[in-house]
Order: sequence, then structure tokens, then C-alpha cells
Amino acid sequence: MAKAAATCVVAMALALAVLMALASGATAAQCNAGQLIVCAPAIIGGAAPTAACCSNLRAQQGCFCEFARNPAYASYIKSQTARKAIAACRVALPRCP
Repeated sequence: MAKAAATCVVAMALALAVLMALASGATAAQCNAGQLIVCAPAIIGGAAPTAACCSNLRAQQGCFCEFARNPAYASYIKSQTARKAIAACRVALPRCP
């Protein structure tokens, strides 16, 4: 029960961070971290990524370095569970400068 509540809080924090970044214009026009909300169960909780998640990860693949440099997203993009979700979707991680 406590794990589910903690996952819910973290998911809400991720959604809030995404919404704040979108509202502030912090993301480029093609980079939309909001599309990765469908990946929250996989990135935060370690669940298997859904087809929608994998599709959105592929669409946002070119933005991973930008997301990793953004303090609002860095801990999510660089997390072990995010790497597992990305690998499960067979999406290559770019080398970020």
C-alpha cells in the first residue's frame, strides 16, 4: 500500500514537472515531455512499457539529451527503470554531449 502511494505521488510530481516545463516553454517545439506521461508506470514503477509508451519514446528519442539536461526530467530519464523501459522498447539511447 505504501509503495503504491509513493508511486502515485512520484507520478503526480512528474506530471506537474512536465506541465510546468510546457507552460514555461522550456521544451523545444518538437520535444514534448508530456508525451512520456504514458510511460510513468514503466519509468517510475518498473512496469512493462505499453505499446503507447514505446511509440512515444521513439517519437521523443531525439529529445532524450535535452530532457536529461533539464533538472525537471533528469532524474527520470537517467533512472535505471527508465533505461529498462527504453531498452524494452528497443529504443537506442543517444550519447549526449
